[in-house]
Amino acid sequence: MHKRNRWFITIGLAYGLLGGGIALTFLADPGLIPGNVPRIHGHIMLLGFILMMIYGIALHVLPRFSGKTLYSERMATWQLYFANAGLPLMIVGWLMLTNWLVLLGGTLSYIGIALFAANIILTVKPKGPWS
Repeated sequence: MHKRNRWFITIGLAYGLLGGGIALTFLADPGLIPGNVPRIHGHIMLLGFILMMIYGIALHVLPRFSGKTLYSERMATWQLYFANAGLPLMIVGWLMLTNWLVLLGGTLSYIGIALFAANIILTVKPKGPWS
């Protein structure tokens, strides 16, 4: 497995633990964490845990299922950087209730999603017409 894919999986697991800890803390004492805690928790679990796991597994498995190599290793590496820069900025923005940080982080996360989509589509694309 490519080192980058292991990073996606490891980071995803770390986000899962962080998101669960935030949820338990919020349930125990709702005033302990500032900002928009439900959004923070939701995005850590969805973009952090679930999506990072999907990235790591899909970048490893889907090229093998298609019988091809990944279209662009470089694109996948940049995806790792964008995805993992975007989510922390979103979290900080919600902690500080600063919308421009949330917007910047969301934009970086979206670029990571777009890079993944393009890379996977170009990897599994058939040589002939789609059928």
